[in-house]
Amino acid sequence: MGIISIEQVDHLYWLGRYTERVYTTLQVFSKSFDQMIDATDDIYQKYCNSLDIPNIYASKEDFLKRYPFDESISDSIISNLIRAYDNAIVLRETIGSDALSYIQLSIYAMNNAAKSDAPLIELQQIMDDLLSFWGIVDDQIDIEQIRNIIKAGKRIERIDLYARLKIEKNKLEREVRRMIPRVLRSGIKYNETSLSQVGTLINDNILDYGSIISSVESIIA
Repeated sequence: MGIISIEQVDHLYWLGRYTERVYTTLQVFSKSFDQMIDATDDIYQKYCNSLDIPNIYASKEDFLKRYPFDESISDSIISNLIRAYDNAIVLRETIGSDALSYIQLSIYAMNNAAKSDAPLIELQQIMDDLLSFWGIVDDQIDIEQIRNIIKAGKRIERIDLYARLKIEKNKLEREVRRMIPRVLRSGIKYNETSLSQVGTLINDNILDYGSIISSVESIIA
């Protein structure tokens, strides 16, 4: 493969971001599922607030049905999975059919989960498929820049979500240490000030999560 086009770079970067967005939000949603079913208060509102997504849901039952599976909601899990697939399909020749197949399997599992009264098994399958996708990226994509672009998107998205969820400092530090070299080696045009700020902010004793989010969102224009 020759020079990677600007269009391919964009698709690779967002493939990394959307696959990570689906994976992490599924983790959080799955852990909260039983708690939401049993809770008497509106715990789903806290979920929406933590991820900074609009609370358009009438009840926790409405949230549990529509947030994972309603394609008409731009922030739903299925909508983000479809965006991952849309980026993957145009990259078929770049990432290979095996990598693409795991995104397709995730779509099938999501459709099955939407039909189930107990969807957690199918939702776990989606997470497993995404882990397999990332494994294929490592194992079968020979061009390092392609891997680095996907993983730069993945790490940036994870830090963004972890900061919104106010994940503990040691986990955020680990992700920042993994993100910075990926961005540097990706060949993507990035904001040096924002990248440096994330590295500085993560070393503070008391984390300023809002500033971390602002900085990480502005690393890649």
